[in-house]
Amino acid sequence: MGRKNMQVRLIRHTSSPEEIVAIGAKLCYSPVDVGELEAGIQKKDQGGFIRGLMDMGHLSPLEHASFTFAIEGVSRSLLAQITRHRIASFSVQSQRYVSEHSQANEDGVFGYIIPPRIEALGKDYVDEFHRQMETIQKWYDKWLVTLAENGGQAPEDARFVLPNAAETKIVVTMNSRELLHFFSLRCCNRAQWEIRELAVSMLRLVKEAAPNIFKNGGPQCLTGPCPEAKMTCGRMLEMREKYARL
Repeated sequence: MGRKNMQVRLIRHTSSPEEIVAIGAKLCYSPVDVGELEAGIQKKDQGGFIRGLMDMGHLSPLEHASFTFAIEGVSRSLLAQITRHRIASFSVQSQRYVSEHSQANEDGVFGYIIPPRIEALGKDYVDEFHRQMETIQKWYDKWLVTLAENGGQAPEDARFVLPNAAETKIVVTMNSRELLHFFSLRCCNRAQWEIRELAVSMLRLVKEAAPNIFKNGGPQCLTGPCPEAKMTCGRMLEMREKYARL
């Protein structure tokens, strides 16, 4: 079938991200020039300083460190959600220039994402979902031919019949301050399942690259009360244990 699995890779990040953050922060309070400051920072571990910075809420220096992810096997529905995060850069595989016909798998159907709740219903329901995707692929292919024969912009207009389930590929870059904000919203149990899965995968990767910056990364309930009020999931202690092990 055409179903895709999510793949997330951290393909680039600012070299020595915690040192860069420390340089930016210490410059605010130091009379020495940047070269001397940099040399001093490189001589010792900045973990304690970064943790203190985070506790103080002095977060603007975090913006000097950025992280770039390659993301595959996610839906157009997720794309609509992640692009609401304004302080980020996105490159997305175009449905205008890349035909879904050329992206079809061995069964001739474009890559798509099946919601876990549908998978949990069993094989009969998954097969029905696949048949619906096959039908959409036929509609799409028919429009490609019809538009091409009539001088139209084939993939550009044929894509209008494609569903939110259609798989896409994204390269996204965020600075560490925005990532912490992203995690606070999207690691929450009340976030939609797909973007929550993505956020947790991204958090695992940046924790390896900058453990002190992202030590408390995750939903807001890790460091304070749940902001969802009456809509809380009621699992704050469970979440704190989960993200402590992440």
